[in-house]
Amino acid sequence: MADVRLTSIKKSFGPIQVLHGISLDIASGEFISLLGASGCGKTTLLRIVAGLEGVTSGGVEIDGNDVTQLPPEKRDIAMMFQSYALLPHLSVFENVRFPLRMRGLGSRDEQQDKVRGALDTVQLGHFADRKPSQLSGGQQQRVALARAIVTRPLVLLLDEPLSNLDARLREDMQVELIEIHKRLGLTTIFVTHDQEEALSLSDRIVLLNKGKIEQEGAPADIYSQPRTGFASNFLGAANLLPATVSGRNAQLADGQTLTLDSGADGERLLAMRQEDLVICPSAEGHITATVGTRIFLGARNRYVLRLADSELRVLAGTDPVYERGDKVGLKIDPARIRVLDESPSDI
Repeated sequence: MADVRLTSIKKSFGPIQVLHGISLDIASGEFISLLGASGCGKTTLLRIVAGLEGVTSGGVEIDGNDVTQLPPEKRDIAMMFQSYALLPHLSVFENVRFPLRMRGLGSRDEQQDKVRGALDTVQLGHFADRKPSQLSGGQQQRVALARAIVTRPLVLLLDEPLSNLDARLREDMQVELIEIHKRLGLTTIFVTHDQEEALSLSDRIVLLNKGKIEQEGAPADIYSQPRTGFASNFLGAANLLPATVSGRNAQLADGQTLTLDSGADGERLLAMRQEDLVICPSAEGHITATVGTRIFLGARNRYVLRLADSELRVLAGTDPVYERGDKVGLKIDPARIRVLDESPSDI
């Protein structure tokens, strides 16, 4: 385990700057997720930590040592790629042993003990003699994870490792990663565009937007207290409504009003999570809207509603059912309305 410090990291590819002075401290044993849309710079930042990309300016420290100019093999890190990158001609055992051989770590007997331990950690000891082509996608992914942890690196880097798995396997591997992190305590940096993965796995989420840190914090905090429209919308796809705030009242574009807990006066954006809005008969709601679309999700429905020039999404149960064109009411606890320090023109 080791702490990681990134100081004012800037990176340009030709005239295009992709990272704009990112500074970040990661505690020893912490599991952080770099979360963001494609092109936000998260994989570039991970590759800089790994030594696979150089910096335009700034510094990288691992365990108190400046590694900015060191090659990957001198950094005591391990990286797991989206593609797994298993060697097809080698057995599972030899794939996991490969980094030990390349770095000359230990005797053959010591290497074999470490490989068996790593395979047991990912519950694949009985597949040691198989070739990658004889494994399922989930099993191949666990082999790649065993190979990454077999050297017990100071830092484990994971580049969207779950993206090639189907939904059920992704859920299983999320549980696996949580359990392995608890057992080994490796400092882990996880890159993903999937908010559910970031929320379920992380001690801390670092949300990136256009090469800058938009917001960072514990998953529950960043989800419940987004500071910007981008953070609200990217984490949980919140509804953003323009409103004129005066005291504890927010007037919407069509003249309807909502009561707030607090908020700064002026033209603001109201952020409301889909699950916090309660759909009801129109006479019972704090405000009213019109049903545009109903999407059946099995245990619940998602409604797309129209309110003035805005679109709202609401998660609701399967009874009662509202159909296109129905006028419905909406209730929300004022404490669940987040007033953002942005005006509608800022997004």
